[in-house]
Amino acid sequence: MAGNKYKKKYHMTKDRWVRLVLFSILMTISVVFIIPYFWMLSNSFKGTKELLMDPKHLLPVKFTLDGYKKVLLDAPFFSWLRNSLIITISNTLAVLFTSSIVGFVFSKFKFRFSNFLFWLLLASMMIPGQVTMIPSFILLSALGFYNSISALIIPAFVSAFGIFLCRQFIDEIPREIIESAKIEGANSFQIYWKIILPMIQPCIGALAIFTFLANWNEYLGPLIMLSSVENMTLPLALSYFNSMHTTNMSATMAASSMIMVPVTLVFLALQKYFIKGIAMTGMK
Repeated sequence: MAGNKYKKKYHMTKDRWVRLVLFSILMTISVVFIIPYFWMLSNSFKGTKELLMDPKHLLPVKFTLDGYKKVLLDAPFFSWLRNSLIITISNTLAVLFTSSIVGFVFSKFKFRFSNFLFWLLLASMMIPGQVTMIPSFILLSALGFYNSISALIIPAFVSAFGIFLCRQFIDEIPREIIESAKIEGANSFQIYWKIILPMIQPCIGALAIFTFLANWNEYLGPLIMLSSVENMTLPLALSYFNSMHTTNMSATMAASSMIMVPVTLVFLALQKYFIKGIAMTGMK
C-alpha cells in the first residue's frame, strides 16, 4: 500500500516537472515571437530622432503620437483600410459559403465523375499562383477590371483548399443524420443550412482565419492589378508609404502597428474554433 502511494506521488511529481519544462519552452518560444511585434509597437511611439540616435531602447524615452498623426493626416489611410476590409471580408464570406456548400455536394451527393472532378480540383492546388498570374491579369484587364478592387474579389470567390477542408469534415458526419432529415421533409439546402453548417463550425472558423489572413496580407495581387494610390490595399500601401517616408521610421512603425489590429481581433474572435478544428483532425 505504501509502495503504491509512493509510486503515485512519484508520477505526480514527474508530471508536474514535465509540464513545467513544457510551459517554460512554450513561454520562451512565445517571447521570441512577440519581441519583434512589441519592438515595432514601441518604436511607433518614439520620435524619429530617438529612433535614429538611440534605437537600442525597447521602451520610448519620450512618448509621442507624431507617427500616428503622420499616417492618419498625411496619407489616405482610411481609404486603404476600407479597400482592404471590403476585399478581405467579401472574399472570406464568399469562400466560406462556396467551400462549405461545394464540400457538402462532393461529400454527400454521388453523381457521375464526382471523384474525377474532386481530384481535378485538388490538382489545381498543385499549380503555383505565379503560373496563372499573367493569364489572370490579361483576362481581368480585358473584362475592364484593371485598377479596380473587383479584380481582387471575383477571382478569389472559390478556394480549392477550402472545398477540400470542408469536404473532409463533412465526410465525418454520419449519413444517417442526412437520411433522417430527408424523412422529416427537409430539402437539401435546409440540410446544409441547419445541420451541416452547425456541425462543421470548427472547420468554418479555421478556414475563416486562413482566408482572412491570406487576403489581408496579399501583396503581389494588388501590386499587379492596382495602379492608383486611392485603390491600394494596406500591404501595398505600406510599401508605398515606406518609400515616401524613408526617413520617418516612426510613421512606418505606426502604419505597421495599425495594420495588425484587424488581424489580431479576428484571430482572438475565432481562435476557439481554430483550436477545436485542429484537435478534431485526429479523431477520425
